[in-house]
Amino acid sequence: MAVRYLIRLPDPAAARGEDPALAFRSDGAEGLAAELEAALRTPALFERWRALQDDPDEVDESLGATDPDARVTGGQKDLAIELEASTSLPGSVFRQRMKLLAGSHWELRDVRFG
Repeated sequence: MAVRYLIRLPDPAAARGEDPALAFRSDGAEGLAAELEAALRTPALFERWRALQDDPDEVDESLGATDPDARVTGGQKDLAIELEASTSLPGSVFRQRMKLLAGSHWELRDVRFG
């Protein structure tokens, strides 16, 4: 079952994770949506993060789950950017990807099931 996450980036320029190698690179809504969609669909972001861990072999493999059908759209609203992500990934995986990409500079506005 797909879940829709409604995300708000109140200050898109600050929406960067702690590690620049893992963080968002885009500034606009379309670019940020595309980066999040890729992070949900493919293991690339997870693999880069895992390689940076002290013991990559000990990382919980379930954190590397992907959803090839994930969809993310984005739009500008005032000075903020709003993203809507639809995915079957568990919430814990979704939150980890958002933390890597945006750090703590994002808000979960709503979650819709079905």
